[in-house]
Amino acid sequence: MRRISLTAMILAVLALCSVEAHAATWCATYGGQGGRNCGFHSFEQCQAAISGNGGFCTQGY
Repeated sequence: MRRISLTAMILAVLALCSVEAHAATWCATYGGQGGRNCGFHSFEQCQAAISGNGGFCTQGY
């Protein structure tokens, strides 16, 4: 039983670490009333989001 819980903990830590490796890298700053969304994984996704809304895309952190 102890071995199963240790294995589960290790898998959970690995899963959390891999989430950060795939973090979004592009931010859309919208025109008009403003707002910002840093949930884009590619420049093309960011460009599609601001299309027709105005604004610009920048590299995220």
